Amino acid sequence: MNLEKFIRDVPDFPKQGILFKDITTLLQNGDAFRLAMNRMMKKYRGEEIDKVVGVEARGFILGGIMAYKLGCGFVPARKPGKLPYSATREEYTLEYGTNALEVHEDGILPGEKVLVVDDLLATGGTALAAARLVEKLGGTVVGIEFLVELGFLHGREKLSGYKVNSLIAY
Repeated sequence: MNLEKFIRDVPDFPKQGILFKDITTLLQNGDAFRLAMNRMMKKYRGEEIDKVVGVEARGFILGGIMAYKLGCGFVPARKPGKLPYSATREEYTLEYGTNALEVHEDGILPGEKVLVVDDLLATGGTALAAARLVEKLGGTVVGIEFLVELGFLHGREKLSGYKVNSLIAY
């Protein structure tokens, strides 16, 4: 099954000049969604992972499923001010602005092995911020997993030194 055909292009979102890769059309198709998750999971079965960090918001969907299937904990990496408890923060640059991510300060314990999951790798800033949060809390990033990668934005280069995987590349 060609999963690329389930990704919808939305021009000028979230701002003029951006071609947004919308994964909701893939999520709406049970067969495509199941196949995508199985393919993303395959490389981590049998690997020792303590937590999955899912990046807001679509990373919650993918990361939550992966944590469940791996039998480990799930930690949401959220935009500022969304978490109810004390949080650790990391700022980053997007292809269209700046932002920050936060995780609960007790979400990752020293020595834990953590998989970071998000829907899309663009410039790499968001994923790098998530990885840095893991490391600030004493965890080790065992991999960074994406459903979609926009290779022409060279985000993988920003993540050099990490094991980076993507299922669909443009």
